[in-house]
Amino acid sequence: MTIRPSFAFRTARRAGSGLASLAALVVLSALASPAVQAQGLQGNAEAGRDKKSMCVGCHEIPGYRSVFPLVYSVPKIGGQPAQYIQNALQAYKRGDRNHPSMRGVAGTLSDQDMADLAAYYSGNGK
Repeated sequence: MTIRPSFAFRTARRAGSGLASLAALVVLSALASPAVQAQGLQGNAEAGRDKKSMCVGCHEIPGYRSVFPLVYSVPKIGGQPAQYIQNALQAYKRGDRNHPSMRGVAGTLSDQDMADLAAYYSGNGK
């Protein structure tokens, strides 16, 4: 069973106790731990370079702003920690992060694709 962070927060808030809040924190910590690492996947930066075609058009243009669904400043991901990139992609795929374009892109990626892209961008200052 998958427990989403929003469920843990709502449950803790309704319970109103310190123990419930602590339980929610434990659940969130477990969710924040990398699913990819638990599966033993290693990212390959060379493979990531070959898979980045959907990322380049937004994330490699300095100062780029998307206009769908709203005007949105696209973050630079080059040089970000690999774990941050993997967690963000997983969150978009699960629907925990809400941006239609990113959800669509992340939805097409396997866990290995995410690990490879994270390896590429974490070692690349672009």
